[in-house]
Amino acid sequence: MATSDSRRSHRDFEGNRSIPNGEEVRNVRDAGVQTDAKVQGHGPRLSKANLFTLLSLWMELFPKKEPQQRENDAAGDTGLVVVHERMVLGLHCSSAQLHAGQVAVVKHGPRLKGCDLYFSRKPCSTCLKMLINAGVSRISYWPGDAEISLLSGRHDHTDSSHQEAILDATAAERLKSNSRPHICVLLQPLACTMQQFVDERSQNCDFLGKIAADNPTLNVKDLFRREWWNNLDDLFKKFFINDEEQHKYVLNKMGLENFCAEPNFSNLRQHMRNLITILASAAASVPVLEENYGFFMREPLGMGSPALPQDVVRHCIIQARLLACRTEDPKVGVGAVIWAEGKQSQCDGTGQLYLVGCGYNAYPVGSQYAEYPQMDHKQEERQYRKYRYILHAEQNALTFRSAEIKEEENTMMFVTKCPCDECVPLIRCAGIKQIYTTDLDINKVKHDISYLRFDKLNGVQKFIWQQKSSARHMSEQDALPTANGYMKRKAEETHFQCSKRLRS
Repeated sequence: MATSDSRRSHRDFEGNRSIPNGEEVRNVRDAGVQTDAKVQGHGPRLSKANLFTLLSLWMELFPKKEPQQRENDAAGDTGLVVVHERMVLGLHCSSAQLHAGQVAVVKHGPRLKGCDLYFSRKPCSTCLKMLINAGVSRISYWPGDAEISLLSGRHDHTDSSHQEAILDATAAERLKSNSRPHICVLLQPLACTMQQFVDERSQNCDFLGKIAADNPTLNVKDLFRREWWNNLDDLFKKFFINDEEQHKYVLNKMGLENFCAEPNFSNLRQHMRNLITILASAAASVPVLEENYGFFMREPLGMGSPALPQDVVRHCIIQARLLACRTEDPKVGVGAVIWAEGKQSQCDGTGQLYLVGCGYNAYPVGSQYAEYPQMDHKQEERQYRKYRYILHAEQNALTFRSAEIKEEENTMMFVTKCPCDECVPLIRCAGIKQIYTTDLDINKVKHDISYLRFDKLNGVQKFIWQQKSSARHMSEQDALPTANGYMKRKAEETHFQCSKRLRS
């Protein structure tokens, strides 16, 4: 998509909070994946529609082993989330052979009936006709560009890829107009404190906490902010059309003329900016520090399955971080995602990986606000504390899984916090082969919850967020100055770039 001046988006997180009208956004019920929308807790929660929209954007960025050579160069990567009632059935992205909608048809077939689909781009006519025929309930998409990019060759109307995009947009609009499923843009306004809430939770997450524990003199908030700016730059370049006239052109060609009129146009762009900033915060919570930090085993790999590439692990962990934004726990947000590695290469852009389940910590299904205690350890009387009522992210990921865990396959759990003693036996008995997480709470007892069993968990490979060991060409003594040197250099570069952009 077109490049953007991402700094401009940071100046106004509030904006106009009304939902743009004209694209089937009325009567939207904010039903949770696991619990009723009436449970709000003490902090804001990311709505279902916005959570799945963000996951679709993030899935578009799933790391590929090598650049994909497509038969049609105008077709871009696309992310897709498939949801049925309370379960996320799939997290997908397009491959070199298939668009994301085609992947969904191949993967799910008749199970698509009644599903809601969230795309990071408006699906092309080829995908739409199959999805409509499959009986999906709703198709929602990000209003930035189409799967067959309308941005390509815009100023040269003789360009073949541009002409192809125009024809495809016309066909897609006709399919939309004559179909039963709701095909719409579904971006919901954020609570006024949502950005602050996500920033605070991201800065205080265990990944940055581990870096702070290893480097006491390091200002982790500065590190987070630098990572946030870098992510914001990349995400705006990918998902936001900075030029307003160009954006209106694309919206018109996509059949979204109603969004081109004010105040709908300004509201739409503000909602897009707000969601991109949330995604930037989630991504900044797991910083990319060259080769200083990653997910490694303390002991040799042994006879187990090899570790996933670090960029894939980070991508899956950030999926879990996004899920944590939906938490009902007023203090601690935890997310968990379970992926499995199939035996054969698949058509999905994720390769052999396929989703098993995902979840976040929440109260039982159907709970109403304040039906259960919500106090933490500061409440003197234990019967008024939340710990015996909150379902953990790992428990919900296993409960609401969309695929069975197979003994012969490598099944991996990615969780944003060290599993507690309540979850460790479930992980072992469920057949999880690998777990990627942090160790900040290992061997601790924290009031009503303890973390004594995880370190003794056998039969599961534990990949912990940490500095590289001496076996990986770095000693712990050498790691700190190297990391600090990198951070100092990045700070100087980012400060210069930010100052230049702000002046412009």
